[in-house]
Amino acid sequence: MTKDVDAVCAAYAAMNGVEFGKPDAGLGNARTAPLAGGGLVGVRAPLRETEDPVVRPYWLVEDIEAAVSAVVEAGGQIAVPPMEIPGHGTFAIYLQGGNDHGLWQL
Repeated sequence: MTKDVDAVCAAYAAMNGVEFGKPDAGLGNARTAPLAGGGLVGVRAPLRETEDPVVRPYWLVEDIEAAVSAVVEAGGQIAVPPMEIPGHGTFAIYLQGGNDHGLWQL
């Protein structure tokens, strides 16, 4: 998440040889680019005035409920419980060690 989506996308594209698509409303208007290993990188602007820029990796998981339970058992704090985004899967966000982390289930 950044306040300058176009500049960040341009830098990532130049460094990594990827091509970003148009903003996806289902992903908070994030622009995404597929990665060679099958991953996806997304860049979006803040969704609210108080949202600070952040780099948040998302871990692809088979069972998001089990992953959330494991995070809580390990001392993580759930910031956004599992939420489905139609056509994209289910995500959750947790805080641990002073960092944002994400989980994603397709």
